[in-house]
Amino acid sequence: MRGTSGYHDPEAYDPALRRWSLQTLPFLPKEFKYQVIDGVSKQFAIVSRLLNRPDVDTIYICTDSGREGEYIYRLVDQMAGVKGKTRKRVWIDSQTEEEILRGIRDAKDWSEYDNLAASAYLRAKEDYLMGINFSRLLTLKYGPTISAFLKADRTVLSVGRVMTCVLGMVVRREREIRNFVKTPFYRVIGTFLSQDMKFDAEWRSVDGSRYFQSPKLYKENGFKKREDAETLITQLKETDPPVGVLSKVERKKETKNPPLLYNLAELQNDCSKMFKISPDETLKVVQELYEKKLVTYPRTDARVLSTAVAKEITKNIGGLKNFEPMKGFAQEILDQGSYQGIMKTRYVNDKQITDHYAIVPTGQGFGAMRSLSPLCMKIYEVIARRFLSIFYPAAIYQKYALELTCGQEHFFTSFRVLTEQGYLKVAEVPKRKKADDTAASGGQVADGETDDKDESEINKKDMENPAFIAMLASLKKGMQIPVDGFAIKEGETSPPKRYSSGSMILAMENAGQLIEDEELRAQIKGSGIGTSATRAEILKKLVNIKYLALNGKTQIITPTLLGELVFDVVGASIRQLLNPELKASWEKGLTYVAEGSITSDEYMEKLERFVAGRTYGVLRLNNQYQLREYFETAGQNYSKK
Repeated sequence: MRGTSGYHDPEAYDPALRRWSLQTLPFLPKEFKYQVIDGVSKQFAIVSRLLNRPDVDTIYICTDSGREGEYIYRLVDQMAGVKGKTRKRVWIDSQTEEEILRGIRDAKDWSEYDNLAASAYLRAKEDYLMGINFSRLLTLKYGPTISAFLKADRTVLSVGRVMTCVLGMVVRREREIRNFVKTPFYRVIGTFLSQDMKFDAEWRSVDGSRYFQSPKLYKENGFKKREDAETLITQLKETDPPVGVLSKVERKKETKNPPLLYNLAELQNDCSKMFKISPDETLKVVQELYEKKLVTYPRTDARVLSTAVAKEITKNIGGLKNFEPMKGFAQEILDQGSYQGIMKTRYVNDKQITDHYAIVPTGQGFGAMRSLSPLCMKIYEVIARRFLSIFYPAAIYQKYALELTCGQEHFFTSFRVLTEQGYLKVAEVPKRKKADDTAASGGQVADGETDDKDESEINKKDMENPAFIAMLASLKKGMQIPVDGFAIKEGETSPPKRYSSGSMILAMENAGQLIEDEELRAQIKGSGIGTSATRAEILKKLVNIKYLALNGKTQIITPTLLGELVFDVVGASIRQLLNPELKASWEKGLTYVAEGSITSDEYMEKLERFVAGRTYGVLRLNNQYQLREYFETAGQNYSKK
């Protein structure tokens, strides 16, 4: 049962609280009241009768194996008034019959999860108290100011510990983009001719160059002004005919290992890019795959397998012989025995698993395939390919790095040739990806970067030509390579990219990178903003309340004007809500409760002090007038209808 009960509205505690008033804040009940949600009351009644049946002496708790699942059952048990029963907690990673029976066999008394349940209750109380108090507080204090600016009848502000932080990330990014000033730069490209085949190399200013550390440069490989690039070309042509001398030829092998397995955030990000679907849609699909026994538990942050699962991994692999696209790969892995050393690899690590291991195919449930939608089938295949990839060797590349000298100036280029496909033959990395990324940025380069990659875009087209590869292999230091010509390539810096729905989920997962405090950063590393189970829902809510806008075709996220005004209000009143440090601090406390290091009472005392302190702080503010200036600035970026 998901979302069976919730907290009563404040008026259930005191009828006077029905009317929103600053005089009634902060609202800090000593005892919390719960209610069964109307939409699930019938389902709850059925479950309640079953739990209280006189002939039932033992209850096996099979809710989601995690903090939120623990919370759901405890609420059901509490509301149903269950007494005198033995309760055993079943902790499973898939819906296969084998895993369910194992979970029942290994079930522990529910009391062993009391601390986890306590942290779950506190997380919910935290969200409730911050949401109720701060939403009412900011609505009453600043709602009229926003309404006047928007010419709206009434504005209700919705703020919370997690969603306001996400709003902050999107608005900050949008304002970075808005305030960004493009910087043009001009690069000089030399085209060289060897064995009747051309390749390009890029000029860079190195020690000995006429332009070494010159103020005319944009970084070391371009000029701020076109005329300076033209002057360099004129100087290069002074030698007639111009020729390049190979001053350095480096050859080295480069390996690319299979990526780690999927957790929910990584899968949501990839599906957003591949299929242009929202994280919420991805979660619905993978939940369906889980319920049909095709994949393991989806709401996981881990990207590795457990030792226990790794010991039985042939079952997962062998089952995929029943899935036509993966049939040959699964058979090959089993025949070659490449699964045997998997426990000694980075793909198996018990220490990196909290509640659940990565999302992988169970190797079962194929009878349900006929009922799957085409999208479900595609996502299942994506998961299966990622899983089987880890049993294949690394892809091997031969890399060539060349340095050519023309007089006192130096040109550089590099090439990468795939010599052994390794895992790529099963992973089927989309060739479109890089092109899509380039198109998304308008062919521009992020500020502080240049678009020099391992090999130039122009050279890449030759990398499958055997004659060209043979030519590269024949190059030796000291060779003279004729110059076919010089050209100027114009570029410009570009602002940071807007979040897509998928990259936003990843950003929420990795929000710890934004935290300077080392201890807090370590704390949030394991959880990020929100949880794997809630991130998609948080994003969906922000879109539904019109703080964010989501482009259905591109999955690009932007703030709305209302969202920006709320951001400014929170920034001027309870700024901590916009920063991941707050979430990390509370998550640290919840972890301590779950571990038994601190009590629930200690946590609640800290929480109440925070809510009360911030409430009284806002009540003392008188900054509504000053906010108008911020609103006007934000409003300039939105067309008035």
